[in-house]
Amino acid sequence: MNRRQAIGAVGLATALRAAPASRDSFIGVWKLISCERKSADGRIDFPYGEKPAGRITYDKAGRMSAQLMRPGRRSTVAPGVTFSAGKAGCEEIREALDGFIAYFGTFDVVESTQTVIHHVQACLVPSWVGTDLKRTYRFEANRLLLTAISTGTLELTWEREQD
Repeated sequence: MNRRQAIGAVGLATALRAAPASRDSFIGVWKLISCERKSADGRIDFPYGEKPAGRITYDKAGRMSAQLMRPGRRSTVAPGVTFSAGKAGCEEIREALDGFIAYFGTFDVVESTQTVIHHVQACLVPSWVGTDLKRTYRFEANRLLLTAISTGTLELTWEREQD
């Protein structure tokens, strides 16, 4: 190894040590600030309302969980009483499920494409179980912005919660 290669190797090692890996940047608890869906025709809607409630968590072991909710959903079930879909009416079931999603699993980060992949192990929506949800990401100050593209573009803004 010549002197130039040695200096380059030391510089690279220092840079890698100084800048945290993208995966480490995800670690923590994030509060949902906004969730906006843009359709192909340019229409914009807010699937969880204009002031959504939600949390996404990433841990060092590679696990993640997410819950998103539209505030103001109605229910006739008293607090503390277990909700039973078998005993609830169609409208109450629809109201309970519409505007809410929860899932958990593991995650991977692909830095080259700025993509985080959620490997879904359990979900309120059975068809998501065993799938990979891919979101492009970017960080802006204490915010994490995730974008999912399917029939439209879903943009989620998360803000890091304090420890």
